[in-house]
Amino acid sequence: MILDNLGVPIVLAPLAGGPSTPELAAAVSEAGGLGFVAGGYLSATELGAQLDAARRLTSAPLGANVFVPGDGPSEPSTYRPYLEHLERWAGDAGVELGEPRYSDDDWEAKIDLLTAQPPAVVSFTFGCPQREVIEAVRSAGAEAWVTVTSAGEAREAERAGVDELVVQGAEAGGHRGSFADRPDLPMYGLLPLLTLVRDAVSLPLVASGGIATGAAVAAVLAAGARAAQIGTAFMLAPEAGTGDVHRAALATSEPTALTRTFTGRLARGIRNGFMAEHEPYAPIAYPELHYVTAPMRKAAREEGNADLVNLWAGEAHQLAQELPAAEIARRLAADAEAALASARTGRNPAR
Repeated sequence: MILDNLGVPIVLAPLAGGPSTPELAAAVSEAGGLGFVAGGYLSATELGAQLDAARRLTSAPLGANVFVPGDGPSEPSTYRPYLEHLERWAGDAGVELGEPRYSDDDWEAKIDLLTAQPPAVVSFTFGCPQREVIEAVRSAGAEAWVTVTSAGEAREAERAGVDELVVQGAEAGGHRGSFADRPDLPMYGLLPLLTLVRDAVSLPLVASGGIATGAAVAAVLAAGARAAQIGTAFMLAPEAGTGDVHRAALATSEPTALTRTFTGRLARGIRNGFMAEHEPYAPIAYPELHYVTAPMRKAAREEGNADLVNLWAGEAHQLAQELPAAEIARRLAADAEAALASARTGRNPAR
């Protein structure tokens, strides 16, 4: 298992949509953790180029993450009222919207790429692939990981033959990795979820969600995780591709909330005007609504308008530090080791 050979128990969250860069992934791997290149929203060709760039920067193991496509296009009647609402609003606000469309995110081509040129780990988000895909990844020499948000999903992934699970608590920033989005989606905090998943399956676990300090890393290790997957805490690193407006928001103490307003799939981000105004109307319709709001979000990032940007962030975002990624990884690991040692001796760790 790749986790047995890491120098530090830190896994970089994929951070699709901008913050993910080859430089960030390579820096975390060079520090002894496992860096990930995010494949979400990229073509297979673009993902291959990103992986090649990361490989030129490090000989250490790397991971690649891909989105599992859903069951097909959303029924237009589910999102048409919201689209009409947004079109009226955009006309008054002078905002450009895109057209709703379905995409499988270049799924088959990405699987072909990752089985022909496998990284150390291929991880899957938004679902569990069929057993044949898992077996193809493993036969190519990569480990297959799946993100889960419930014990039921964990059992399904174990039956499919995956190697390890990324256990995503409700505190995590960005999209929920649930196999299916629905109105009654269960929400478990990370520590209770780790307990439930450990009871349900025997696979190694990586903990994800709101982890921003060494003490938090120590907590999930003590709860049975083999490593901590961390995203938001790396988003201010100079290697990250995080935009200026997003960086400024992360440095505040503004609260986060779960929303479907930007993409039609539940995600956690820093509260802003768009979320507040449109959340009551937003349906489940991913990726159609992602493409509707994409031009608006791109323009808002360029203009520095934080109210129209999806400011994905975990609940502890204000603890992120503007440090090189390797230093962040090493500090988190050292502080976690100190926290665990302090717990054994009964002393109070600093962080």
